[in-house]
Amino acid sequence: MLPSRKRLVLEQLGKTLSRFAGIQAVSPPARGWIRAIREALGMSGVQFAARLGVTPPRVTALERDELSGAVTMKTMRQAAEVLDCVFLYALVPRTSLEETIRRQAEAVARERLLRVSHTMMLESQQLSEEEMKQALDAAVEELVRTMPKDLWSKAP
Repeated sequence: MLPSRKRLVLEQLGKTLSRFAGIQAVSPPARGWIRAIREALGMSGVQFAARLGVTPPRVTALERDELSGAVTMKTMRQAAEVLDCVFLYALVPRTSLEETIRRQAEAVARERLLRVSHTMMLESQQLSEEEMKQALDAAVEELVRTMPKDLWSKAP
């Protein structure tokens, strides 16, 4: 993907994800969404099982699986439908996609600069602290601008 296309996709996705910014503060109910909504509707486990087309013990297992994270998205969609809800699934960045990219670019640039700096030190040509900061800033900006394929090859 060309950098301009990457940038456009990044901006569009960022706008979409910004609508979910407040959702990070929402914690699921202690007993899970399915059970909380089912009980709020006044629907028994037996009634829910009948509407879902499963046995009552399966409802117990389903609610337990939701809490443990073992439930499938397909099952969550089916349960949501029976409860007249919409099942939403999203990956919501902790900050922004741009900030995540910048953090990774800084880690990569810092690592590269440290290697070069070590070589320069051995040759008695090391940069001042200000020159190092300028070089790091320039390298980060270049990585953010070009988003090379190897940007994510190493963990920060």
